[in-house]
Amino acid sequence: MKENKLLEQAKEYAVKYLLELPEKRVFPDEAALKELEKLSVPLPGSSTDPEKVLEVLNTIGSRNTVASNGGRYFGFVFGGTLPVTLAANWLASAWDQNAVFKLSSPIAAQTEKIAGKWLLDLLKLPADSAVGFVTGTTMANFCGVLAARQLIYERLGWNSKAHGINGAPPIRIIVGEEVHASMLRALILAGFGLENLVKVPTDDQGRIIAAKMPELDASTLVCLQAGNVNTGAIDPIKEICQLAREKRAWVHIDGAFGLWAAVSPMKSHLIEGCGLADSWAIDLHKWLNVPYDSGLVICKDPKALQNALAVSAAYLPDSVEPDPYFYTPEMSRRARGVETWAAIYSLGQKGVIELIERCCGYAELFASDLKKAGFRVLNDVVLNQVLVSFGDAALTNRIIKKIQEDGTCWCGGTIWKGTTAMRISVSSWMTTKKDIQRSAASIIKIANEEIAAKK
Repeated sequence: MKENKLLEQAKEYAVKYLLELPEKRVFPDEAALKELEKLSVPLPGSSTDPEKVLEVLNTIGSRNTVASNGGRYFGFVFGGTLPVTLAANWLASAWDQNAVFKLSSPIAAQTEKIAGKWLLDLLKLPADSAVGFVTGTTMANFCGVLAARQLIYERLGWNSKAHGINGAPPIRIIVGEEVHASMLRALILAGFGLENLVKVPTDDQGRIIAAKMPELDASTLVCLQAGNVNTGAIDPIKEICQLAREKRAWVHIDGAFGLWAAVSPMKSHLIEGCGLADSWAIDLHKWLNVPYDSGLVICKDPKALQNALAVSAAYLPDSVEPDPYFYTPEMSRRARGVETWAAIYSLGQKGVIELIERCCGYAELFASDLKKAGFRVLNDVVLNQVLVSFGDAALTNRIIKKIQEDGTCWCGGTIWKGTTAMRISVSSWMTTKKDIQRSAASIIKIANEEIAAKK
């Protein structure tokens, strides 16, 4: 069949790409980027042979990817793709399942149910919590905020489903000064204006200072952070959650990557008391290294999350136990739980722990090499994040640009407490000690050349 030949060709292209990935430039060069213009053709008036379409896509597309799933991409907290999850992704794509109901896909519902239980166990969160498979942390934060909003309004005697939020009693939102854009976006989507947020001062690593927390009450939503995107630091979760429980305030934790510290015996002390919160958000396409898009909302009170997202229609099936769509904002969606199930089944608890601790160890090695070369590391390297300054802002930015152009590795820039810095995030299963050493050597060489040229 012609379809089989097409799939075989796609497999050949994909396998060739993966074989070349370890030595591939991390970011396309200028010659490759110019090739993208060849895709800008007028709307085709007639059909094109699918094999030709695939050939064009491979020839131009494979040269213009960012090797963020390789071992030397450190620009953002991007995981790679474990081989078993890529294979599971291909199989799930062939199945083409709609994960909305058990009735529409028994396999999608079952893998999400099992993977959800495994994740609660790994993260040491309450076993009866609701688990929703969403696109990523932004949507998981959004769902957590909606659950909090729903329950707080109920406490205040307001039916937001019937009346909306116009004229609703106020909900006070407390965040840290270092709140991530993902959390802010979720709050905006939920109808909370940024000017109304109460921002709590943070320490030199970006952690909320618990002693600076305002008075809490039952109409308060506290948004904490597990894993500052610059430093990796985690808010004092246990202390703040205990304060919140006394006052019946809702605590949501944006744990995009830092929540994974819970699985590690070496790092779990950083996130002590996490189970005391009410809802959590985490990315699976970061440190679990499954394909995009995959995130998780977890809610201690399943009814709160279900009530916030519930819909009803005559054609929807009755369910004895929750259907997948009970805990997600989407109806139709891909069966993203298949890849998560495959990742955890393949790695096991020991494998997940080893993956997290290996990345943390490599971040420490990176920081050590840069310090020995005489550069200033701005953060305590507690997880997988490293911040380094090469001098003044102009010099640091110039060095970052040269590193990105070189192609050996890719790191991004940031501003931390008024200092321009380069940010390094170690998140991929493919990263090796050799990758760290090779990347650090390249960074040091480029930085020294630029410093010498400045003189």
